Amino acid sequence: MELNLLVTELANFLQVGKFQDYCPNGLQIEGRPQVRRIVSGVTASQALIEAAIAADADAILVHHGYFWRGEAAEVTGLKRQRLKRLLTHDLSLLAYHLPLDAHAEVGNNVQLGKVFEWSVTRYLDDKNMLPVAELPQVMTLAQLGEHVSTCLGRQAQLLGDPQKQVRTVAWCTGAAQSYIQQVVNAGVDVFISGEVSEQTWHTVCETDTAYISAGHHATERYGVQALGQWIAEKYGIEHIYVELDNPV
Repeated sequence: MELNLLVTELANFLQVGKFQDYCPNGLQIEGRPQVRRIVSGVTASQALIEAAIAADADAILVHHGYFWRGEAAEVTGLKRQRLKRLLTHDLSLLAYHLPLDAHAEVGNNVQLGKVFEWSVTRYLDDKNMLPVAELPQVMTLAQLGEHVSTCLGRQAQLLGDPQKQVRTVAWCTGAAQSYIQQVVNAGVDVFISGEVSEQTWHTVCETDTAYISAGHHATERYGVQALGQWIAEKYGIEHIYVELDNPV
């Protein structure tokens, strides 16, 4: 498939134009004009680039790409090495940040809900970034934390009374801990995100909303896999997902 056509199709499918983001969404590095094999991963790290080269891929598809707002503009050090490898091997880099978080079909949030076997009942925002579900039955915060940990294969961090009875849960993948006040305002029992900040603890202590930090990488593994699978099924492009362990 032609690279430019794929980029256009993904921009339409993910509704890239709807988002004001911290980075460019879409084609960040242009490689060879035809795409027959894509390697996907969460972040465009050196390890993922090397895996794509080893797989003889034409393009890399990620959630976390490059050129973030506020980062140094100089092409030195790690940035130089990564770009050199991509350009030397004629590899394209496609990155989708907020559009991939929010997408109703392949997005990180909806895909994480599927991993937990939860059905979205409503959203707390107009961008579909804060889904809410009602648990099948009331459980303790500790039991919910165990379910989250089992599903993701890593130990989640619980903030709140482990014996707190919970029924409603909201979530947003990655570094979305700042959304906790919206969850508190909505009266939801628990908020789940990838990361946690110092002030999150005080919000939990002073409100009725508990918090679960489940890992930035761990919560954002699923959208890029779903998008890669969608590309493979729709356009016949081979897709390989590469899981690179990240404890954060």
